[in-house]
Amino acid sequence: MKHPTNPHTRQEQTTMTIKIIPNEKGNPPGKLADAELHFTEGPLEGLKLIGFSVWERRGGSGRNVTFPARQYSVNGERRTFALLRPISNTTEPNIALRDAILEAYDASIEPPNPAREEWEQARPVTD
Repeated sequence: MKHPTNPHTRQEQTTMTIKIIPNEKGNPPGKLADAELHFTEGPLEGLKLIGFSVWERRGGSGRNVTFPARQYSVNGERRTFALLRPISNTTEPNIALRDAILEAYDASIEPPNPAREEWEQARPVTD
């Protein structure tokens, strides 16, 4: 079934940068870094979304990303309210964002490669 177009909705392209802040203190154990999304174009330009963290998985096999959330209590039971959610009932947007954050983290810890830097500087720029 096709849904009617809502005249009050607008789609715009948003460009963002992922900023990685290493956890240099090593506390809490397993936390490798914090990540922020910095919006550089579109209606969110000049804003950042904080609260992402990169963690070493238990057992040391891989990494995981946690998303911004708030904790609250109901009858003494701790619960979590996710602040960033997919629009539809799919996890694809979360997976794509998680992968982008992990890729940015990997790039931030990659040792510098002088040969690669020289190649990038020598590469002609074409428009």
